[in-house]
Amino acid sequence: MRKEKIKPLVKGFLKHKLLKKFLPKRPTGGGGGGNTTNTRYCYTVWMRHLKNLSEFSNEVPKVVAEFGPGNSLGSGLAALLSGSDKIYGFDVVKYWDSDRNLRIFDELVELFKARTDIPNQTEFDKVNPILDDYKFPSHILTQEVLIKNLAPERIEAIRNEIKNIDNPDNKFIKFQIPWNNTSIVNKNSVDFIFSQAVLMHIYGLDETYEVMRDWLKPNGFMSHTIDLKCINTISIWNGHYTFSEWEWELITGGKNEMISRFPCSKHINLHHKHHFKILKQFVEKK
Repeated sequence: MRKEKIKPLVKGFLKHKLLKKFLPKRPTGGGGGGNTTNTRYCYTVWMRHLKNLSEFSNEVPKVVAEFGPGNSLGSGLAALLSGSDKIYGFDVVKYWDSDRNLRIFDELVELFKARTDIPNQTEFDKVNPILDDYKFPSHILTQEVLIKNLAPERIEAIRNEIKNIDNPDNKFIKFQIPWNNTSIVNKNSVDFIFSQAVLMHIYGLDETYEVMRDWLKPNGFMSHTIDLKCINTISIWNGHYTFSEWEWELITGGKNEMISRFPCSKHINLHHKHHFKILKQFVEKK
């Protein structure tokens, strides 16, 4: 373990905020979103959350909020094509652009028209939640529902909003960056909040759960996939817990950009503190 810790410590030192004062800045690529440039990834993420939601509600949520959409609004756009009336996207940086969102939206339309089965673990072996059945959810998205959702005039209206994403009068799509600067969401107005491998990057978890509680309707739902593994740091899945505070501060470059190291119990306790009822919990076995 001692040898494995050397590499991430050196990498952390080289990018530390103190050292950066004396080094020229290097260009960086877009961040945060991982595979959200992949349309089928966006499709499987949304459909998996929707499939799990269907165990407790047979209705597609009308108002949806996503934390950390990343490099595209693809998963939220899939929600609109499922029948949601409005999506909110919240992130710390605007990683996506309208051309990418348009390309993904048009490809999503074709996936829904074809009633495409949900891409499974063979295609996306690291994506959670894992489902028992990856068939297209015809019991929710019936032919009648799809005809309404995919009506040409509705598709064109959504495309126009994607092209004019900054228009404050948009009906279908709203976003806030940075998400915690000001709020565009009314209290008790959201039916469904979801996130995919995002909450483990948030250090102010208590405030985040408090905000989600305020946004969510009394009978609303949340669905979060939280990756508690050590990400791009050390080979052992829980190796990030072996670093001391000063070592972790060095590895993260003095910034809250990497995983927070909060355990699963932290999230569970915050659910209870903010009066959420946990209906289903899935833990991936190592």
